[in-house]
Amino acid sequence: MSLPPESREEAIARLTRSASDLEARTTSEAQSEAAGRAVAGQAYKVVAQLLGGVFLGIAVGFGIDHYAGTAPWGVIGGVLVGFGVSLWMAWQTAQRLMAQAAASGVEPRSIPFDDVDDEER
Repeated sequence: MSLPPESREEAIARLTRSASDLEARTTSEAQSEAAGRAVAGQAYKVVAQLLGGVFLGIAVGFGIDHYAGTAPWGVIGGVLVGFGVSLWMAWQTAQRLMAQAAASGVEPRSIPFDDVDDEER
C-alpha cells in the first residue's frame, strides 16, 4: 500500500513538526537529567557536612587530648560538638534549598515510601 502523494511544502511542514517534537522531548529529558544531577550533588554535600563535622570534631578532640592530657574527654567532647555543628550545617543547607525551591515556584513534596518489598512477601 502506498502513501498518498504530498506536496513538497506539506512534506517540509510535516518534517518540521516532527523535528520540533523531537527537540522538545530531548530538551525536557536533558533538563530532567540536569536537575537530577543537581539534587544528587546537594545530597552528597549534606552527607559530606555530616561526616566532616564528626571527623573534624574527632581530630580536634584528639589534639586537645594529646596536648592537654585529658584523654578521652577531648575526643568525646569533640565528637559531640562536631556532630552538633554538622547537624546545624545540614539544617542550614536544607533551609536554603527549600527557600530556593519556593522562590522558583516549585512546591516541595515528600517522596512516597517504596512499598514494593512489602507486596512481594
